[in-house]
Amino acid sequence: MAIFSVYVVNKAGGLIYQWDSYSPRAEAEKTFSYPLDLLLKLHDERVLVAFGQRDGIRVGHAVLAINGMDVNGKYTADGKEVLEYLGNPANYPVSIRFGRPRLTSNEKLMLASMFHSLFAIGSQLSPEQGSSGIEMLETDTFKLHCFQTLTGIKFVVLADPRQAGIDSLLRKIYEIYSDFALKNPFYSLEMPIR
Repeated sequence: MAIFSVYVVNKAGGLIYQWDSYSPRAEAEKTFSYPLDLLLKLHDERVLVAFGQRDGIRVGHAVLAINGMDVNGKYTADGKEVLEYLGNPANYPVSIRFGRPRLTSNEKLMLASMFHSLFAIGSQLSPEQGSSGIEMLETDTFKLHCFQTLTGIKFVVLADPRQAGIDSLLRKIYEIYSDFALKNPFYSLEMPIR
């Protein structure tokens, strides 16, 4: 059981604070011969699998390493472009490690604002007047818990579905935010916390 992520979102949908404690678990490494039977494409400065799934490699997985050398975006650690390297038959056989990529800062900002919009839609679609919005979303691999304060700030926790005590954790995070951020005379309201 674990806490995967914590987000603090302001009343306008901006990301105030974000913390990750997980590392993507789904990784698969396989040795390939030429030609590569997966279609790889460059998307958001990452080389992703666009077509072809096999042996734990899924569409959307990113190239994490080639022959044990880490890949940063579209380049290997020694500066070679990944798609160029994999397009050359002389470099085969090649061992490629695939996995879910870590979210970038921009993706975290985008997800926070999307959740803010879903929260607002959820409260408007509710058949009950004065609905507080989304408090929990449950999937088979995680639960999203949300606590909105009276001022509109949302505290969001992604946790293991079996994790207990998330409501008290959310209230404790709110208490810590109130004590250490709001009482700081140099903190501007609803601005990111570093």
